[in-house]
Amino acid sequence: MLVIVAPGQGAQSPGFLTPWLEVPGVRERLTWLSAVAGIDLIEHGTVSDADTIRDTAIAQPLIVGAGLVTMLSLFPHPSSAFARIGAGAGHSVGEITAAVGAGVMTAEQAMVFVRERGRAMAAASAITPTGMSAVLGGEPDAVVAKATEHRLTPANMNGAGQIVVAGTMADLRAFAEDPPEGARVRPLEVAGAFHTEHMAPAVTTLSGYARAISTHDPRLRLISNADGQVVHDGREVLARLVSQVRSPVRWDLCMQAMADLGVTAVIEIPPAGTLVGLARRALPGVQTLALKTPDDLPAAWELINEHSASSPIGSQPTWRLLIAPVKGTFVQRITAAVGDSLPNDAIVGTIDTLRDSTPITAPHGGVVVEWLVHDGDPVSPGQPILRLHPEPQEAQA
Repeated sequence: MLVIVAPGQGAQSPGFLTPWLEVPGVRERLTWLSAVAGIDLIEHGTVSDADTIRDTAIAQPLIVGAGLVTMLSLFPHPSSAFARIGAGAGHSVGEITAAVGAGVMTAEQAMVFVRERGRAMAAASAITPTGMSAVLGGEPDAVVAKATEHRLTPANMNGAGQIVVAGTMADLRAFAEDPPEGARVRPLEVAGAFHTEHMAPAVTTLSGYARAISTHDPRLRLISNADGQVVHDGREVLARLVSQVRSPVRWDLCMQAMADLGVTAVIEIPPAGTLVGLARRALPGVQTLALKTPDDLPAAWELINEHSASSPIGSQPTWRLLIAPVKGTFVQRITAAVGDSLPNDAIVGTIDTLRDSTPITAPHGGVVVEWLVHDGDPVSPGQPILRLHPEPQEAQA
């Protein structure tokens, strides 16, 4: 099974888009997305220096725009991708790229959203001097405890022995002088404490924009940064894109979800390299490819052909399916036969694990067409549970 992943801020490097301009159509698509975002993506992806593209308001549209245009080189006919990709995920701002790839929003919506995200986060960063530091090694619990002791937030739980902590510059300096046992602390060249409460003003701004954005349900399994769950409601995806600005990125749980799904190959779209590095350490035996330049396309197409396995939700009317967000055991909580009508927000069951219990709701109600699992069945992330038919309009009046 193939998973496509999109990197986040910090993955960009000067000139990384230069070789892609030789691919037919890329320059034209970048020109269009530049017009939408009000930022010259071609200039920033080819000639701007490291300090320029480190600016949050530039870096975020640049990363998403680059991912969108190069993803089209990977899948020239986008609709065909749904029959070949098992799941998708993105790290931090890369989750916006993944949402477009899954069909939740258009490229134009994404570029406006990420433009405002970058501006709002840059403005929030200017309120108080804040930053982020990578912690390499050490016991995860000990790292989190030490970070909490110094009033820092574990903002990125990246797995594979890497945690990123964030907070004020003063607290970061104190943490570096008192590191967790067996760990190395490396300051990151970022403009603020992303994915912490310092970004609350940005959440307020983005919440307003989100109310005007129309969405579609994902056409493939979309793994969420927040908790590694497969999310299959377009409005929920958008809500999570807003809240993740101040919430920790749980990439460790995303990779665990990939393992639960049975991933066999991971391709990272540009600016690639960071996420496949984590996957190599956390997902042994899984083939990985960092799509850095067009020269990598033949190897990527070969990997796609070898590992294609479509998401089970991609070929069905997505609004009729309830799916499992996590791996676990399905426990049916409602007695409903074929033909029965369910009210809005009915809880049909839970997915139980050793740690917790996740409710499965029918947000729009509907008529039961078919139960696809039974009480006590083991389920995997994204597995269909119940097929519903929308209620006739007359019944909703």
